[in-house]
Amino acid sequence: VQLVESGGGLVQAGGSLRLSCAASGRTFNNNGMGWFRQAPGKEREFVAAISWSGGGGTTDYADSVKGRFTISRDNAKNTVYLQMNSLKPEDTGVYYCAASHSGSFYRHAVFYNYWGQGTQVTVSS
Repeated sequence: VQLVESGGGLVQAGGSLRLSCAASGRTFNNNGMGWFRQAPGKEREFVAAISWSGGGGTTDYADSVKGRFTISRDNAKNTVYLQMNSLKPEDTGVYYCAASHSGSFYRHAVFYNYWGQGTQVTVSS
């Protein structure tokens, strides 16, 4: 089982990036998925999550990204996306994709069972 993130990079403030999380080894279509990030010297924090499609694909966002970021999933591709718009320097960090055994979504990392290796996002001012 593997989660592989991609799409990170360097972008100026106000710019956009789209992160992808491709799952392999098994399907995660029935699982809740989440995105977390970790800035240097800080703890890993919740960014966004989405429930399994049968649960309506309900989404949840951290207040700091609400209205700017959008999480979505493409079950045919076994992939989850994070569209990030109006990026700010404080969005800088390593972004991790995670999958839960449950179909629901969670804000706490402890409820996620599989993690990707992370992709670096750097927003310059």
